[in-house]
Amino acid sequence: MTTQLTTNNITGSPNSEVAGISPPANFPDEATLSRLASEFFAALPSSGGHASGLNLDLPNVGTPPHAPQPVEPVAALSGRAPNIAYQKSLNPEYPEHIPNYPDYPERRAIASSPVIGGANLPRPPIEPHFPQAIHQQPNVPLVSPNVPLNREQSPFYFLDDLASPTKSSSDFDVTNHSTPQSSQLPQGEKLNALLREDRPNITTAHQPHTTSSGFYFLDIPKVEQSYQNYVPSQSTFVTNSAQPLDIHAIRRDFPILQERINGRPLVWFDNAATTQKPQSVIDRIAYFYQHENSNIHRAAHELAARATDAYEHARNVVARFIGAKSSKEIIFVRGTTEGINLIAKTWGEQNIGEGDEIIVSHLEHHANIVPWYQLSKKTGAKLRVIPVDDTGQILLEELPKLINERTKLVSITQVSNALGTVTPVAEVIKIAHSKGVRVLVDGAQSVSHMPTDVQAIDADFFVFSGHKVFGPTGIGAIYAKPEILETMPVWEGGGNMIQDVTFEQVIYQPAPNKFEAGTGNIADAVGLGAALEYVERIGIHNIARYEHDLLEYGQHALSSVTGLRPIGTAKNKASVMSFILDGYSTEQVGKALNQHGIAVRSGHHCAQPILRRFGVEQTVRPSLAFYNTHEEIDLMISVLNQLARNKRSI
Repeated sequence: MTTQLTTNNITGSPNSEVAGISPPANFPDEATLSRLASEFFAALPSSGGHASGLNLDLPNVGTPPHAPQPVEPVAALSGRAPNIAYQKSLNPEYPEHIPNYPDYPERRAIASSPVIGGANLPRPPIEPHFPQAIHQQPNVPLVSPNVPLNREQSPFYFLDDLASPTKSSSDFDVTNHSTPQSSQLPQGEKLNALLREDRPNITTAHQPHTTSSGFYFLDIPKVEQSYQNYVPSQSTFVTNSAQPLDIHAIRRDFPILQERINGRPLVWFDNAATTQKPQSVIDRIAYFYQHENSNIHRAAHELAARATDAYEHARNVVARFIGAKSSKEIIFVRGTTEGINLIAKTWGEQNIGEGDEIIVSHLEHHANIVPWYQLSKKTGAKLRVIPVDDTGQILLEELPKLINERTKLVSITQVSNALGTVTPVAEVIKIAHSKGVRVLVDGAQSVSHMPTDVQAIDADFFVFSGHKVFGPTGIGAIYAKPEILETMPVWEGGGNMIQDVTFEQVIYQPAPNKFEAGTGNIADAVGLGAALEYVERIGIHNIARYEHDLLEYGQHALSSVTGLRPIGTAKNKASVMSFILDGYSTEQVGKALNQHGIAVRSGHHCAQPILRRFGVEQTVRPSLAFYNTHEEIDLMISVLNQLARNKRSI
């Protein structure tokens, strides 16, 4: 047998241009040559291939930049990040901070394969870039419905590891953790020195405590109840809570961070508006539409079963992530705004009447003001406001004075979207409950930055949005205590939420289904579950600790900019660094930063009352996530310093 390789009379080599000889424009790249060679040798007699019909003429048009993928079980390829480094080797325009690792066929196969999860398939394997991601004995207790938690051991993996008085050599000590040096910020050394002086002793702060530790990411009360409706998979894993994050590996999980804006690498400092999505979430949604797409419940066919399994698995993940006792306490909604509106128009209209009172704080987003304002206008109820001090923290001592016999609800944010203030929600709930008042917690800005346990804080309602915690837009969740859900009236009517309908009577399903009329956002609910599982794999406590250090660094850095006024300086903050810059509108600052690829929010952030409390209508709002870096902060500071210098020179 003879197999002929046609090369269109091309001579020389791929490197012939170095010798002054330019190859033809249609000369194939190295990957194409590799593919053709594989096909050629596969057709040899010893390979069992057949030459008949084999056409190895080099193509004149572009071909995929990689060799054919090896045949591998799909489940073996799940949960992996794309090979951004290989893509950089093909595209010199990729950011310089992405290392140019060599290309491997196995990497390419993994990079282009979907994440498998949800319905009837095993959970993803360990990410290859999480070193020592699993303990020999997992530090997350695997809870079965009938086995209570050991009360002598903290149920929180991020506290168990740090509660021991014996410090392991592998423990992460913030006091000894060096902050990356600033290459662009003139005051970099000074900032690092300040951080070393001001950085708290984490090993002391992590000890068991009965009073506030002073750290928002440690002040989580002890849980007194175990899950009743969710048994974690035996493959559940979490990174060591004493292990620093590999930020560059994490950044490779987020493909949008490789974008270039105005010719510069994207710096995403608009996380309070929305967070970016890891590849595992993107792939999970794509896999749903490729292999599971169907309406849920009440069908005998396989795809309906897969879709239902995936959807209800996501509900279980949400329950686990926020510490709910049962997945039956979780209602899927479009987001925090719809969640608060649902509660206002069901429980609110049922329980709040003329002369009754609703308490909110001065920090609230419009989504936690407008529904209660509308309800008060409809029913004749009154809105009362918890004031804040000059740092932006609520005056907790004023809350008991506001509560009276007509108070029905306190609705409060856990983290301010405009200032970043972390409010003492556990204390707020304790005060309100002592007076028989229900409490709603707006967790939109908190779930991605700190541990959440609705049982521990004893919240009556908790709402959050998926897109704030690395999940899709258009999906969120409500938690409510079961005794509340049982008596709450339905909100919308339609399919998927009834047991029986006649023209004389309608019988609704129990919660949560009775609140989910019509076809829900199934695919994005599944994506939300994947996002929360991604956060769990990294460890929310690891995220909180890294972001706390990053926020401290950023606030010190901003203080070096002449003419910059920070808005919101509370001791306990998360993520947000609002400011105004003398001589510039917020829009001008935002546009200047955008020229350098830095995305920040400028405006009133749908929180006009709290900004007016500080005498401003708008601020510039950089907001952080765990994929941001000290170097990105340095770049922002250098731009702001340049703006300040330009203003002084005018």
